[in-house]
Amino acid sequence: MDCALKKRKCPICGREFPWENNPYRPFCSRECKLVDLYNWLSEKYRMPTLDKREEQKEIKE
Repeated sequence: MDCALKKRKCPICGREFPWENNPYRPFCSRECKLVDLYNWLSEKYRMPTLDKREEQKEIKE
């Protein structure tokens, strides 16, 4: 299959879009790229962490 024909799903909206020659990849559009940026800036993406009690318990063990 030719690379130009490959389609991917946008991680924000789930719509399929052509991967090749897309300036917004891995997103389908400028809007989805901005939604992702907003999610980062508003701290919606977070890494799971231990609370202080769990951290102290691990240190003692």
